[in-house]
Amino acid sequence: MLQITGLSKFYGPKAAVDNLTLHIAPGEIYGFIGHNGAGKTTTLKACCGLLSFEQGDIMIDGISIKKQPLECKKKIAYIPDNPDLYEFLTGIQYLNFVADIYEISAFDRTARIEKYAGIFELTADLAQPISSYSHGMKQKLAIIAAWLHSPRLILMDEPFVGLDPIASHKLKEMMHEHCNNGGAIFFSTHVLEVAEKLCDRVAIIRGGQLIKAATMEEVLGDQSLENVFLELSQDTAEE
Repeated sequence: MLQITGLSKFYGPKAAVDNLTLHIAPGEIYGFIGHNGAGKTTTLKACCGLLSFEQGDIMIDGISIKKQPLECKKKIAYIPDNPDLYEFLTGIQYLNFVADIYEISAFDRTARIEKYAGIFELTADLAQPISSYSHGMKQKLAIIAAWLHSPRLILMDEPFVGLDPIASHKLKEMMHEHCNNGGAIFFSTHVLEVAEKLCDRVAIIRGGQLIKAATMEEVLGDQSLENVFLELSQDTAEE
């Protein structure tokens, strides 16, 4: 589904991401963890075509994001760590705008908006301007918009920030449903307990370099993900 091969992104002489290779298969919820500044957001933005990169390639469903960016973007959805929405629009206007971009039929968009707005109890608020929304409501709207065109791959940067426990639970259910239907999810998080319980596989990055990537069972052994992360980070720092 998503193949990252030898990805390197530089800001001046500094490598924000250094020769990163990962493979996310259909049906997988893949967690991406690391310290602030480790390269997680840079990687996610490169995967969705928001950032160019100097070395390597990123393939989405067999298509290169470098060579065919529009075809790739039709297959993905991206939720940034801070939803930057058009606040002069109402919630329903924004969702219809997204639906228009992806050429979703009137029937399908109506059904999907009703489904996902209902899940997040946002239906009554869709007529209100986004400028009146709380951070959590904006996050819910961004999630609904991401699911609207039934993407094959969903990329998310800290998706649980700002969500209340009920909304977080609903999002986890949606993630499982998406992957059970053959999709894939690649997301970053600082909430290691969530990653431990939710993910099929996990990658740990430090200083732009991959230090571990495996199934959750292989990574954990008989430890918690928090302990593994701290140990790996400490070992890498001492090298």
